[in-house]
Amino acid sequence: MPVTPPGAGILVTVDGHVTRLTLDRPEALNALTPALRDELIGLLAAASADPDIRAVILTGTGRGFCAGADLRGGAAAGGRGAGERGAGERGAGEPVAEERGARERTAKEPVAGERVAGERAAGDRVAEERVADERVAGDVARTLRMGAQRLIAAVLDCEKPVIAAVNGTAAGLGVHLALACDLVLAAESARFIEVFVRRGLVPDGGGAYLLPRLIGPQRAKELMFFGDALTAADAERLGLVNRVVPDADLPKTAHDWAARLAAGPTRALALTKQLVNASLDTDRATAFAAEAAAQEINMTTADAREGVASFVERRGARFRGR
Repeated sequence: MPVTPPGAGILVTVDGHVTRLTLDRPEALNALTPALRDELIGLLAAASADPDIRAVILTGTGRGFCAGADLRGGAAAGGRGAGERGAGERGAGEPVAEERGARERTAKEPVAGERVAGERAAGDRVAEERVADERVAGDVARTLRMGAQRLIAAVLDCEKPVIAAVNGTAAGLGVHLALACDLVLAAESARFIEVFVRRGLVPDGGGAYLLPRLIGPQRAKELMFFGDALTAADAERLGLVNRVVPDADLPKTAHDWAARLAAGPTRALALTKQLVNASLDTDRATAFAAEAAAQEINMTTADAREGVASFVERRGARFRGR
């Protein structure tokens, strides 16, 4: 059942024990304003704490999954630094410019898209010079810590499994938002773009942390150094995506996966997520100790007792997420 009305920026739908969070700014390829970013962080925290929510789907409307952070939606708000501007506004603008330029030209106004792009570029340069003059040392790092990095951490730290259903373009921070999810489904039309290098910027929003852990340092450097668009099929081949499905099948596939997770032992899944996420940052002894502690904690749950009982009684387990 829908919880938020259309036009709210993020649509929240609860179906049984599954929450679907849909970025709903299709005109901007679902780029995130600071307000929407903070709202998404809050929604993930709420899902994590709600015992009745046992899985989360993150997706978008229209042709985009998420084109990064959107500075045009409120450049004056929050005193953001250049890092978020580059990762976001340009992350959003890159695919918008590529796709809108071809789509919006008409016989009546043959170069409208090009003129708008030129005006925006000029406006961006003026804004950059003004912000550069006003910037205080530490602003950029502080902005990233409190903004993009906090969002990625909210996904990684969510105690419920989070599925990314990538329905279209994911660029900049949008790529990292998808890759931070526990499972990634992609529509055949989806593409992933590390746009930062195109603007002379360092990848932020956890990119240099996430990508090497998923595909190794050499492949990660290739994507980040060149900034080429990666198709869904190539993303699956590299191991960034769990499965690629026809566009029309994406919502159902995401729902089916989430429903399976929501029927599972929720606390065991949460502890498993913590162990796997921490595994590449720890040595063997620490990892083994964490595993033993997690199992000790998990054995106190009702679901663990149900799992053992169902095995002994030779029946299917009925987990309640407790």
